Amino acid sequence: MQSWLAKTSIGRPDSFAPERNPHTLPEIEAQTIRQFIRNSGMQVLTLAGYSGAGYQYPEQMLEVVSRALEDRDPAQWLICSGATSCGIGAAYEVAKQAGFTTLGIVSSKALEERVEVSPYLDYVFFVEDSKWGGRLDDGTLSPTSREFVETGDEFLVIGGNGIARDEILAAHLAGKPVTYIQADMNHERAVARAGQCNNRGAIDFHGLAHAELSNLLN
Repeated sequence: MQSWLAKTSIGRPDSFAPERNPHTLPEIEAQTIRQFIRNSGMQVLTLAGYSGAGYQYPEQMLEVVSRALEDRDPAQWLICSGATSCGIGAAYEVAKQAGFTTLGIVSSKALEERVEVSPYLDYVFFVEDSKWGGRLDDGTLSPTSREFVETGDEFLVIGGNGIARDEILAAHLAGKPVTYIQADMNHERAVARAGQCNNRGAIDFHGLAHAELSNLLN
């Protein structure tokens, strides 16, 4: 696995300190991610969905990904997601088993918080960011989400919460092909999280992305 820290000038975390990283990574400019992909001569299928929330039926999610890869040539497509191994990140194993090159784009918070990345990654870019993704206070995409959207040629989103929603809406507005598949988040985790947040209302296991994406894309 090859890894880089992509430096940005927008959304840079004030507390970010390279010496806190568990790895010493070569630094690049964020736009170099796009140049790296252009130089590969390949298209990018970007997978989005749940991360830490997990899937109620992970085997169904993996089957959807497997079917999406069937008609694609591993010599022509890179498979990209958010680098971690949880949630949609489990699909990296499916992609590698099918012979695809895998790419991860993730916030530098993964380094700060020492989050494990997928062992099935060929390349991973840690984007210097104050958030995990989604939109900043001014309504623009965070650096990580911006790279996630701009580097993808096609998007397959399976469930998802706020970050996935923001990214896929931006991809759709940019005119990029998007396929949305409804999927429940892990029920047990959702109930536990609601309890921690003192949320006594009904829990929507479809995720935050469902209402907007299902109406817009289906």
